[in-house]
Amino acid sequence: MRPFRQRLLYWTPRILTIAFAIFISLFALDVFRAGKGFWEVTLALLIHLLPTAVILGVLSLAWQREWLGAISYVAMAILYIVRTWGRFNLGTYLIIAGPLLLIGILFTLNWFLRKKFEMSPKSNYKQPPSA
Repeated sequence: MRPFRQRLLYWTPRILTIAFAIFISLFALDVFRAGKGFWEVTLALLIHLLPTAVILGVLSLAWQREWLGAISYVAMAILYIVRTWGRFNLGTYLIIAGPLLLIGILFTLNWFLRKKFEMSPKSNYKQPPSA
């Protein structure tokens, strides 16, 4: 694989995860129109931002260990579908679980291809530098 493709495969799941975390965080903004007190709004905001914290926490673990991201993001997508089955329409599942599944697949590809190129005797594969 060419260096550009290696870098693209390395950075794409990480950037998509950050973008998805920002998207999920937008749903927490509905707590401000509730007309409640400061502490109630603060508590509601923290509760609404828990999924974002989990997503970013898994990203911090998966940054160097792609297999953790591969397993965790696919598991989160499946868990979301199982826990909310029948409550939403297909579009909602695709908007929430779809990106998680895609990110998990990209981390899986990154993990397998990195192992393949590292094991190859003629490989000049170098992991992209971490930020």
